[in-house]
Amino acid sequence: MTITQLRYIIAVDTHRHFARAAESCYVTQPTLSMQIHKLEEELGITIFDRSRKPLQPTDIGMQILEQARTVIIEEKRIEEIIQQHKGEIAGEFKLAVIPTVASSLLPRFLKCFVSQYPKVNLQIEELQTKTILERLKNGLLDAAILATPLNNDGIMEKPLYYEPFMGFTPMGHRLFKEKFLDNSDLEPDDILLLHQGHCFRDSVINLYGSLFEKKKEDNVTLESGSFETLVKLSKQGFGMTLVPYLKAIDLKTIEPEGTVKPFSRPQPMREISIIHHRTHLKISIIDALAKCVQENIPEHMLSNGEGEVIKPY
Repeated sequence: MTITQLRYIIAVDTHRHFARAAESCYVTQPTLSMQIHKLEEELGITIFDRSRKPLQPTDIGMQILEQARTVIIEEKRIEEIIQQHKGEIAGEFKLAVIPTVASSLLPRFLKCFVSQYPKVNLQIEELQTKTILERLKNGLLDAAILATPLNNDGIMEKPLYYEPFMGFTPMGHRLFKEKFLDNSDLEPDDILLLHQGHCFRDSVINLYGSLFEKKKEDNVTLESGSFETLVKLSKQGFGMTLVPYLKAIDLKTIEPEGTVKPFSRPQPMREISIIHHRTHLKISIIDALAKCVQENIPEHMLSNGEGEVIKPY
């Protein structure tokens, strides 16, 4: 049994396809298939049920794969120990950020991180939470920045900041002249939402669940995957929308005064954390990322103050 063979079976389990697994390992499919076959012969078991489409691990195969991932993590831990001993913060690091955070957060801290830690090869993807958790489990990500709490036993959460919800009410809207918004001001048929899959949408529904249960069906249902689109639709008279604080700061620079306004206290807000698998390595890079993020956001966001943290699910 070799480390290479363990990497190969993990790749096949991840892609559920021999050709794609071979491509991800930069080897030919015959080479990968031969090595997996040799491992199965050595162990005297079948790791993958090749009769199923897509192929699936057998019951014993799933146990072998779980242990293989542990072995690979422990192998990488040696590299991490050496880097820490040398005082280095370096290496490849795969980070995912949810879309409702990425557009307003990345421009704030990324330049700081790259300049301070030039030896880190940072690879960033925008992904939704469900996909992030799957990839963390499969070892395809090192960490992610998203809304918490998740209440997932296999995940470690490090809160970075607390982001209040803000209201966007265009000129002419019934609430435009209000200095603050109150929960009682909102009407479900007047709120534009992100489409399903976005945790910010779920947070809004959790905050005003009783309202949305009464939402009427209309001849037009308006949902979008971006705050920019929701703001444009709002300005065309389709209602108001809610945006997170960092996005609201960006909007204030381009929108007329009074269109973006806070909620009265206790302000609804979301908790944004950096998360990683409990057994994961590269803690020094994770801590460096957290430091850069917290140094480049408004100081009052580092605690929840008198706000109310709304669960994302």
